[in-house]
Amino acid sequence: MKLPFNAIEISRKFELAIGLSIILFVFKIISPISTSPFTIFINESLVIAVAYFWFLYISEYLQSKIDSILSIILNAGILTSLIFSLNAILSYLIDNSFTANSSYDFFQILLTISISYVFLGAIIYIFTVFRELFLLRQKKDPQAFFNIMLLFFLLAYFSNITFKLNSDLDYIFNAFYVVSIILISLNSLRVAWIAFLPKKQKVYLLIISIILSILFGFNFSFTLENNIIQQIVINFSPGLQLLINLITLYGAIYFGVIFFTTLFHLPTAEAFDRKANEVSSLIDLSKLITQVFDKKELADTVTKMLTKVCNSDSAWLVIKNNNGFEIASVNEIGYLEAEKITEILLNETSKENNSLITFNRKSLKLNIKSELKTVLFSAVAIAPLKVHEEISGYLFTARKTHYSFDEDEKKSVEAFADYAAVALENAKLLKESIEKERLEKELDVAREIQFKILPSKTPECTHLKIASLFVPAFEVGGDYYDFFNLGEQKLGFVVADVSGKGISAAFIMAEVKGIFESLAKIIDSPRELLIKVNEILKNSLDKKSFVTAIYGIVDGKNSKVILSRCGHTPILYSHDNLIERLTPAGIGLGLDYSGSFTNTIKEMEINLKNNDILVFYSDGITESKNHNMEDFGYDRLEKLIQSNKEKDVDSIANSIMQELTLFSKDSSQHDDITLVIFKWSFNNNLAGVK
Repeated sequence: MKLPFNAIEISRKFELAIGLSIILFVFKIISPISTSPFTIFINESLVIAVAYFWFLYISEYLQSKIDSILSIILNAGILTSLIFSLNAILSYLIDNSFTANSSYDFFQILLTISISYVFLGAIIYIFTVFRELFLLRQKKDPQAFFNIMLLFFLLAYFSNITFKLNSDLDYIFNAFYVVSIILISLNSLRVAWIAFLPKKQKVYLLIISIILSILFGFNFSFTLENNIIQQIVINFSPGLQLLINLITLYGAIYFGVIFFTTLFHLPTAEAFDRKANEVSSLIDLSKLITQVFDKKELADTVTKMLTKVCNSDSAWLVIKNNNGFEIASVNEIGYLEAEKITEILLNETSKENNSLITFNRKSLKLNIKSELKTVLFSAVAIAPLKVHEEISGYLFTARKTHYSFDEDEKKSVEAFADYAAVALENAKLLKESIEKERLEKELDVAREIQFKILPSKTPECTHLKIASLFVPAFEVGGDYYDFFNLGEQKLGFVVADVSGKGISAAFIMAEVKGIFESLAKIIDSPRELLIKVNEILKNSLDKKSFVTAIYGIVDGKNSKVILSRCGHTPILYSHDNLIERLTPAGIGLGLDYSGSFTNTIKEMEINLKNNDILVFYSDGITESKNHNMEDFGYDRLEKLIQSNKEKDVDSIANSIMQELTLFSKDSSQHDDITLVIFKWSFNNNLAGVK
């Protein structure tokens, strides 16, 4: 049940309240004392209209301030004190002859209106405060009960007019007045909001309620007396005097109820505060789970909140790692002390215990920096941090004085441990996710570098057909191949594999490309070129990195290939219905910078004849695995080459890749696959390997 005009905007309510107040003011200037029934009715209607619209405006204003309950009550108390003071002071200052005259001069009229307006404003504000307190913290909407009381206030208000006009009708007024008092008493019992106040505020409220109950009682007694102030108010409006009477009685009863209710709530206030603090802390912690992902900050927050909620002297959080446990955070205790206590207590209990453990009256001897200390705890609680039924750490809290932990406190420790476990796991997963995202971006950069380094097409050479294939792995490897036009029917080529994966391998690959491009045009010997490459890489490669490579020169004019190998996979050479594995001596680039590299590396010369095939490849082919974890191997590769040797180079390459794909379909590709095939198409008499 909503009140009339309650839905209009607050600014409109204010305008109506001001407008009606001005109209009432003008009416009272013109007719200070109403004698005829008509003027009395107009006067009382204006007064109740002014009171009602100020009530609607103040009610909406107070709704934005209701969180500060004590300040609103104090404001009502100040206005109550103002009414009491005005009653006392004005009764002393104003003579009884003031109201004895049937006519007022202008000054008396202004004074009468001013005093009445002060009483009207104060009493409406106080009544509005009562309404907001009545509705506060109610599970069901109780507005209907309050509005029924308002209705009987209104009936008593207007029946008071009939009583003033005809005293024989006093029974009507008395009936409505008595019902109003009964409703006041019933509505005064709705004080559920007191239970939600902290203990400190309950103590303040207890004191305030005593004072206000007395003040309202005095103000109510003033309304029953026939003093000068009551005469002024009655001359202004008999209904206003009735409203003051009812509302001051309401205040006396209401604050009396508040006093006794608060008194009964005080013994349990501390427990309620602790529970509220626990809930608030858990809410804050749940927010942290979604907002804060720094492990240290989360751990510090958990230990601080736990110390506060459980009223303990210290708390610390321990996280499980590969080497045992590490202290993630401490509160009101030193790291060394926490570490020693953790070691002692966990040794006394099963480290796989999945439930909370408590120790009472525990005396611990700690040896810290050669000093023997004895720490006495009245209670220690240890709660495991569980993630997917696995213990990821422990949350400790301890008291040196007072009592052991009760059941509620134990549940709080367990709840904090559960929240801490989730929060720390989220932080860990986020860190892993960020790292994964960083690696993926790094891989994207590495792939981009790799594709820019590799040749976009194979060169066209007289008598030589070339096919090349490159299939990158998900985690970018270091495979690289390239071709160099050296003039005079000579073609330089390189097939290399950088150790490692990711962006570091891609950067080394880019550097290797630049070195080969620069040296290929000035050094004719593959052996000498690789020796020079090794010298240059001395300043670039770290101790863990190396490069395997094959570098050679195809001499089309003389139908031969001269090449050197640095630890790379064997060259497969198909000729005369035979296939050979050519392994010229040489160790990987970057493995040695002394004379061993120079002394080891050899140069090989191959004289080519029609349909000879040379196959260069990376270990991504031979080391590809099937579902039985068997390698593709050299034998399968050699058989494929021999069975397809009559085909063109592109067909040979495609056959190898098709077979490799079928072989490794049940296994993921962990390394780059590089394949370069040469096929010589010129009939000459020279053949063989030197």
